[in-house]
Amino acid sequence: MKPEIHPDYHEIKVQMTDGTVYSTRSTWGKPGDTMMLDIDSTSHPAWTGGPARLNDQGGQVAKFNKRFAGFGRKK
Repeated sequence: MKPEIHPDYHEIKVQMTDGTVYSTRSTWGKPGDTMMLDIDSTSHPAWTGGPARLNDQGGQVAKFNKRFAGFGRKK
């Protein structure tokens, strides 16, 4: 590696939303800093199976069908 062009890679602590703390290596912050997470795998709906937003909640499909109901082949 060329000297003087790479960021400092050091050990930091990461604090999850539930209070769990673990050590990892990163270029973020200064050595020994603690990164506090707002969203992580213990709180994000993608991992917890929480409420999902469906595209048809606001009637998107119904709105499309209504808009293009007369469009197409005539019988």
